[in-house]
Amino acid sequence: MPGVEWVEAVAENLCAGHLPESLVRLRARGVTVVPHGVSLGLGGAERPEEGRLRALAERVEALGAPLVTEHIAFVRAGGALTATAALEAGHLLPVPRTRDALDVLCENVRIAQDALPVPLAVENIAALLAWPGEEMTEGQFLYDLVDRTGVRLLIDVANLHTNHVNRGEDPARALAELPVEAIAYVHVAGGHERDGVWHDTHAHPVPAAVLDLLTALTSRTAPPGVLLERDDNFPDPAELRGELAAIRDAVSRGSLARTRTETLAAVRPTPARNTTTTASPSPTPADSPSPTATPDPVQEPHPAPDTSTRRRLALVQTALLSALTAGTPAPEGFDRARLAVQARALAAKRAGVVAKVAPELPEILGEKYRPAFLAYATARPLRGGYRQDALDFAERLLEEGEFGTPLAHFTTPRTRRLVRRWWLDRSGPAPRTPSRLARTVRALTGR
Repeated sequence: MPGVEWVEAVAENLCAGHLPESLVRLRARGVTVVPHGVSLGLGGAERPEEGRLRALAERVEALGAPLVTEHIAFVRAGGALTATAALEAGHLLPVPRTRDALDVLCENVRIAQDALPVPLAVENIAALLAWPGEEMTEGQFLYDLVDRTGVRLLIDVANLHTNHVNRGEDPARALAELPVEAIAYVHVAGGHERDGVWHDTHAHPVPAAVLDLLTALTSRTAPPGVLLERDDNFPDPAELRGELAAIRDAVSRGSLARTRTETLAAVRPTPARNTTTTASPSPTPADSPSPTATPDPVQEPHPAPDTSTRRRLALVQTALLSALTAGTPAPEGFDRARLAVQARALAAKRAGVVAKVAPELPEILGEKYRPAFLAYATARPLRGGYRQDALDFAERLLEEGEFGTPLAHFTTPRTRRLVRRWWLDRSGPAPRTPSRLARTVRALTGR
């Protein structure tokens, strides 16, 4: 497609030593590929893991990328800081806009900046729920983050729209408060509304409200780039070209408005000070410092958050994630109905991703796969990535089938045999030998 100069790839889906052929071809044509991370959890209470940072840096080097992006979110909780089991969200969850959370986020961003070979940009996320007792707006939170770390921003205008629908936040105010000079680039994406909740799917057309926000942003600044996020349910090429054309048109409208504003500012004459107008009062000494005045002292850098700050954040994040993934009571101050919507969304996402990484399970279970997985996911948190989740789900089906507990009605003797065979082939250090002799021995010994 003409005019596509760069693309994004989810960093965790790439192997630095074996890039997909599609990305190799794009890079050979001069198309820039930016790795977009989703698992660092920079907004979490723990410091970023060295192994994750190292892997992200390797992918940056393999792609020859000019920058790398991540999210202002937490994706896991629990563990050593709370002396509880570690929990994985499998999703980007919002950080509370509090001073404690900002202190932790700033230090985590600095750690990541020091470990990565190129500049880092962080993205505002879409959220289905709001934290009680927040101390800042989104714009103020982002402004302070940039001011304290120098990090760049990846502004997702679709996420601003999502937060407007789901949390009642004013996207115009967020845009007005943004430090636009820090913008690395902009995301645009589609979604859909269901039962009064906007779901940021990246699998639906971009709505007019999101394009209007893009126009509003580009009327204030010229971002280095704008990217259409489309992760699933890809349309035919003609429809995709139409979406890109609509985005370019929105940017053009914003650029034209910005040019007109700049032109008006340049040609507007300075009002003459004469006796027919009321002149502004002369500055007072307080307004105009004297030549000998002592300049303001340089602001001391914020101290790194201590363990108690991280522990406070860890406790509230763990309570929220446990309510969303393990069925524990809702933390005080949260909207219980909205928590239920988020919990269902997390379980549905897990079901969809597991169906992709382990497609044999939906084939074996058929139409019972989804209800069976959702029944499993409501009380079984994600604990080690989606491939491990697929193994845990299969193991749970086998346990439930044997003991006649609630998931038993999703399986039959035949499906249990097939699930057991699938699980045994994948749960060990290596696949079982497929030879006829080995199968006979297994059948005779039951091992």
